[in-house]
Amino acid sequence: MPSPSQVWVCTRCCARRRVTTEPKASAASCQRRWKTAAAAAAAAAAVHHSASFRHDDSVLRQMFDAPSGLSFPSFSLKKNHGLFKNRFLTSPDGFFVLAQKNLEKATRLVQRVLNASSVEDYQGIVRDLDRLSDLLCRVLDLSDFVRMTHPDPRFQKAAAGAWSMVYQYMNQLNTMAGLNDQLGEALSRPEVTAAWSEEEREVADLLKLDFMKSAVNLPKRARDRFVELSSRISDAGSAFVQDMVPEVKEVKLPAHRFYGLYPGLAATLKVRSQISIATTGSEATAALQSVYDEETRKELYLAQRTASRSTIANLESMLKLRSELANLAGFESHGHMALKDRMMAKTPASVMKFLLALREHNAPIVQQELAELTAQKRERLGMPDVELQPWDRDFYMEKIRAEMRSRSRHDDQLTAFFSVGTVMQGLSRLFDRLYGVRFVPRETLPGEVWHPDVKRLDVISDNGEQLAVLYCDLFYRPQKSPNPAHFTVRCSREILEDELREAAEDMAAATTPIFDSPEEAANDGMEISISSSPSSPPSPGHGGGGPAKRQIQQLPTIALVCDFPKSDSAREPAFLSYYSVETLFHEMGHAIHSVLARTRFQNVAGTRCATDFAELPSTLMEHFAADASVLSLFARHWKTDRPLPHDLVKERIKVSRRFEGLDTEHQLLLAMVDQAYHSPDVEAQTTTTTTQTDVDASGFDSTRIFHDIQRRYAFAPRDPPGTCWQGFFGHLHSYGSTYYSYLFDRVLAERVWRVVFRAGEGRAAVSRENGERLKENLLRWGGSRDPWRCLADTLQDERLAAGDEESMALVGSWGIKDDSHHSSS
Repeated sequence: MPSPSQVWVCTRCCARRRVTTEPKASAASCQRRWKTAAAAAAAAAAVHHSASFRHDDSVLRQMFDAPSGLSFPSFSLKKNHGLFKNRFLTSPDGFFVLAQKNLEKATRLVQRVLNASSVEDYQGIVRDLDRLSDLLCRVLDLSDFVRMTHPDPRFQKAAAGAWSMVYQYMNQLNTMAGLNDQLGEALSRPEVTAAWSEEEREVADLLKLDFMKSAVNLPKRARDRFVELSSRISDAGSAFVQDMVPEVKEVKLPAHRFYGLYPGLAATLKVRSQISIATTGSEATAALQSVYDEETRKELYLAQRTASRSTIANLESMLKLRSELANLAGFESHGHMALKDRMMAKTPASVMKFLLALREHNAPIVQQELAELTAQKRERLGMPDVELQPWDRDFYMEKIRAEMRSRSRHDDQLTAFFSVGTVMQGLSRLFDRLYGVRFVPRETLPGEVWHPDVKRLDVISDNGEQLAVLYCDLFYRPQKSPNPAHFTVRCSREILEDELREAAEDMAAATTPIFDSPEEAANDGMEISISSSPSSPPSPGHGGGGPAKRQIQQLPTIALVCDFPKSDSAREPAFLSYYSVETLFHEMGHAIHSVLARTRFQNVAGTRCATDFAELPSTLMEHFAADASVLSLFARHWKTDRPLPHDLVKERIKVSRRFEGLDTEHQLLLAMVDQAYHSPDVEAQTTTTTTQTDVDASGFDSTRIFHDIQRRYAFAPRDPPGTCWQGFFGHLHSYGSTYYSYLFDRVLAERVWRVVFRAGEGRAAVSRENGERLKENLLRWGGSRDPWRCLADTLQDERLAAGDEESMALVGSWGIKDDSHHSSS
């Protein structure tokens, strides 16, 4: 079985941490009429999908902008309806009941698959296996979310127990040879595969690959070794991340050497005449940006870039174990194994084609930026021949940015245009214009949400159909994770008539049924949609058909979690910095992908697509957050109602992207290191690029490889010998072999923005025609279609359709920062 859908925290999301709110606009001269607005909302009837757009739009803003003393109205019923309206989850004990019932259903379904013998049975095997996966993910995805987000420790503990129980069962299924054999039998029969849709064939291939990656085809002894290695890799990875420390933990020097350090920070760190700074963390970063003395910066930099020997040992242990596991499973390397699974690149060679092409495009940009930094240093020191050093880069970058900020207006002016409510209102208006879907505020039932701050939005199409449920947990509270995240709590999937019959039988057998109908029971009480479709042939192995077919879909249920600061005043709403606006747009990109990709099979629903494709919609949304026509939909000053002057946004973005070429090179080098660490060379004593004198007697040497990649590919000053920064590259644990995806999707997002939305020219960013082009060709497919085909159709560029090494090189050649290359080559 495939792994449960993961909490969607990408590398870009991980980089977004909660920041201190910028100064809010003064409310001294203006009293907002929050009480009047809240009273009107409370007096209104329950929000129905037929309510006017204007009413929904107004209530949407009030839902998030009302001060903490006032709340959006909710039904005052006593009956607890359960978390997410899941009727089992009215108390912590319900997690065990939900897990137990789903495991019972899963066991029956496993037996059904193992007993398949007829053509009709085999035609329905993809459906059965997808439903089996769904039964497990219904518990795993929901429990994973609750154990990380729910404020009540009792719910956290119960959710963790349910997760562990079902996860253990799933691991047993992964090594069940009978399931793999039956799927293989179905795939081998032309009369079976001929009856499958394109989506079914895609799911069948994915399931087969999942079994292959679990080494189910290996002899028992090899399978046992596979399980052992998997456990050791998990332990080594945890040790690498949790025990990550520098060789020198602290730099302590006379205070006068820290001249230029931000005064408040210097005062905090000073003890007598000494300043002591931890090697890693924000304090060292601030010192590298502000301390004038070059020797002090050098000492800090060297310490910051040198991981401890134990950290390096943990890293290399994890990498070697991964290599052994991949070899055991029949792959040339871990990179080959990882890229085989839901990745557009497919092979390590394709990844390098992309990275090298992107490096070539970025070269003139990064060289220009380095020349500017070098000129700054020479001018400041009055030394025309001095060279830029690695510990100079952050210092002179910050000097140039500070000068830019001094010439622009302050960011607090920008913040006054972005209350949380107006930004949510703007997102709804944008999605309505692009895709014909909007957010409709919905009262929550008792027990439905995990905290009073959580708001429910129904996602409704322009024909009134409900498409999804979105729970927004946007504000800070103690012990809440600061990382913004998109969770798919339940995937989209078609519910078949035989599932309703099974639900009806369970209801009849129950002493006290907790559901009102089989339809409700089939999705545990969570939201479904029911519609009628034209005459269609019966679904293989499941009956149905006839002149009109009722179609029942379990709706995607999504949770959006952020950590925005609340307003502490009844006079004004909570405001967002522009950085936080970008964060919200980014996470909503994930959410809208989950909403629009409502597939028949949960294995390919929403963001369950190629990993190096999944960040495209979210990264693309950041472009919309900067577009003048999009901002004009909602960004108005909270007191004066004055539209946002777009120059304020342009100034902010210009500063933040001032050295984008250097940032791109940094990410390129990390992606290349990731590829090298997961290549066949990990097991080798030598490589084709080394001589006998270069050979490390202990074999694989991550430090030598790290410095070799810098030597071969970096334009910026390289790390001095003796440093080993790779020990701090934590993404090697969770994104092994796939770190390039961050750059890949940034390039794709830039290309889609320029080609489909014409970089916003002529209000192209709010064009329904352009939105439909993206939705129909890319977003609605989820993982059910070849992503290269989706891209080729979206960009109308058949060169992409092959999805081979040349396609990857073509994408790299487009680049990210494209100020001087605007052609469509």
